[in-house]
Amino acid sequence: MVTVSDAQTSAILRALVAALEDKKAEQLKVMNVGGLSDITDFLVLATGNSEPHLRALRIEAEKIFDAAKLPIAGTEQGGYGSGWTVMDAYQIMVHFFTAEQRVNYALDKLWKDAVEIDVKTMAARVAAPAKPKAAKALKPKAPKATAKAKVSKTPPKPKSATKKTTAKKPVATRAKPAVGKVVKKATRK
Repeated sequence: MVTVSDAQTSAILRALVAALEDKKAEQLKVMNVGGLSDITDFLVLATGNSEPHLRALRIEAEKIFDAAKLPIAGTEQGGYGSGWTVMDAYQIMVHFFTAEQRVNYALDKLWKDAVEIDVKTMAARVAAPAKPKAAKALKPKAPKATAKAKVSKTPPKPKSATKKTTAKKPVATRAKPAVGKVVKKATRK
């Protein structure tokens, strides 16, 4: 079994919860089963609304584990349309279900003795450091906005150019019916 420090596992869990919430996972639940299971320390349960949504959630979890350099022991699916996928990353095991399969497998009830970890608190801890990054992202955008303002301050077109374009449009429209009339007259004779 790969061992990861408690601080590192907590950081991975927080990042995982935040990523799954961003992907609109429903009924997200994290349970500490360390004292109850010899296989894993934490179970993460998430519900998706369709098979493609489950796939997106799984891919997001893989990205988090890869970024943390936490190896994935295995991923198991019941097959396309089964409504269930499990990822085993040693200390963290993640189950993705459709709503129907979550009720069917009832892991919430099976692990009712586990300590549930407050997901909202975990996600808030991850979201707090992200705010400074967002502020940095705004700084480069400011010059782009001023560049747009400079473009919009270009001198207006001369009035004569505007009159010429409006004068051309009616002439073009008049020419089309005249051609049509000539053709009609030619066919009548």
